[in-house]
Amino acid sequence: MTEQTYYTLKDGNRIPVVGFGTWQAESGEIAKQAVKSALEAGYRHIDTAMIYGNEESVGEAIKESGIPRERLFITTKLWNKDHSYDKAKLAIDESLERLGLDYLDLYLIHWPNPVDYRDHWQEANASAWKAMEEALNSGKVKSIGVSNFLTHHLKALEETASFQPVVNQIYLNPSDQQQEIVSYCKNKGILLEAYSPLGTGDIFKLDELEEIAKAHGKTVAQVVLRWSLQKGFVPLPKSVTPSRIKENIELFDFELSEFEMGLIDALQGKAGQARNPDEVNF
Repeated sequence: MTEQTYYTLKDGNRIPVVGFGTWQAESGEIAKQAVKSALEAGYRHIDTAMIYGNEESVGEAIKESGIPRERLFITTKLWNKDHSYDKAKLAIDESLERLGLDYLDLYLIHWPNPVDYRDHWQEANASAWKAMEEALNSGKVKSIGVSNFLTHHLKALEETASFQPVVNQIYLNPSDQQQEIVSYCKNKGILLEAYSPLGTGDIFKLDELEEIAKAHGKTVAQVVLRWSLQKGFVPLPKSVTPSRIKENIELFDFELSEFEMGLIDALQGKAGQARNPDEVNF
């Protein structure tokens, strides 16, 4: 990595502009070594979640890295079964214990409308959010936000929240640019994080991206991640392969032109789209 830069969240905290995603990184040596490789490559922003089942492995990698805690930005998330005040309070403590940390830099509600709470999701989110606000006030969490929220989910939360979300982590890449929620979040000062920023495997088959990559002497993955950065998003690429992990953060020695950004924007719908959070079956 040639540059470590940050965004400033609307609560005043700083967040590295690229993060390392750990979704699908199997608990144990695979996840631990992936995170260690990411930290060695220069990542300082690690994203996990309770449901990923690898918080312990992430915590072990952080500890073994020897990097001072204050130089790291660690995110985890509240899973769908815990959308109540009491359950969310416990979930935060349990995640901290599994990670071996005294505090989290960012804690997110993972999904807005879990199937178990579908008939009263607004109240469930408000109750969980209250517990998150208390964790914020006590210092267990530095910043709080959401994931997979659409505009109507955010508007409902705003009605009862004392602290507004500072981040919305969503499925975001050239094939699904989610323009409505992106526009809403930008107007509210909510930073957008892009999970699956490389979309599905189909995105690597698009000729337009191959041509842009060749022009810059970069890979398709690097071009798509650079697009995300130039959009003002925080991409969260994931891999367990050290060479790919390193490649995915080497994004600061080239820039896409306005014309190239437009070509990539035109790929909407060509390689998969997000699930509707109001219809997921979990």
